Amino acid sequence: MIENRPLLTLFSHLVLILGIAIVALPIWITFVAATHDVLRMTQVPLPLMPGSHFFENLDLALNKGLSGGNGQGVARMMFNSLVMAMMISVGKISISLLSAFAIVYFRFRFRMMFFWMIFITLMLPVEVRILPTYEVVANLGMLDTYWGLSIPLIASATATFMFRQVFLTIPDELLEAARVDGAGPMRFFWDILIPMSRTNIAALFVILFIYGWNQYLWPLLITSDNHMYTVVMGIKQMLESAEASPEWNVIMMTALLAMVPPVCVVIFMQNLFVKGLTETEK
Repeated sequence: MIENRPLLTLFSHLVLILGIAIVALPIWITFVAATHDVLRMTQVPLPLMPGSHFFENLDLALNKGLSGGNGQGVARMMFNSLVMAMMISVGKISISLLSAFAIVYFRFRFRMMFFWMIFITLMLPVEVRILPTYEVVANLGMLDTYWGLSIPLIASATATFMFRQVFLTIPDELLEAARVDGAGPMRFFWDILIPMSRTNIAALFVILFIYGWNQYLWPLLITSDNHMYTVVMGIKQMLESAEASPEWNVIMMTALLAMVPPVCVVIFMQNLFVKGLTETEK
């Protein structure tokens, strides 16, 4: 029997509302700033209600950028970030699926040693290996390219470990049944393992897409052509330019646009994302 505790329920709702307000207030301020002109954003007090310049600021952010800048809008930067995030997400998932499949279903010498070698790379973030990685990318001629932005960030020990744990929960009877039906290893991989890992793949895709979208240090290091800048780099450069001539309406519109793709991915895949993180049995 569940007791009805009105005070506890009220307290829980108040805490929830407070948490939502803390998270939503900066987003609301960003949206409000993106709807006013540049003059209003330099006046005190700052507005708390939307203005009438939303579409004007949207056009400025997408196509022109800051007036004192190089005329580079954020549209190209968002496309670069999208390509980079998709390549990182799909690449990490593909490589991790295959490596986990080999570790779980194939018997070869030093199998577990290779797995632990992969797992130990969790202790080596990009910042630790950034200089040798940059040298390799430069020697291969991949500076200022999408391949250079994505390939060094594709390997993922976390995803390999996650898929290994998922594959270990799949009954061995399915493998025996596939062998009886004459299915080879790759047929078993495509027709059984991939469909049964669908929710886990979706959950990992959401996490990796946001990870790739928010990358700053690596793109900053290997890109010198402004046509290859990502949206996170664009926001940082706008903030540096704002010290001389602040155009907060354009900066906030750019920040607002940078939130849209990750939010859309989370919203459209939230059901699969929750299932992928909570399912324990296949």
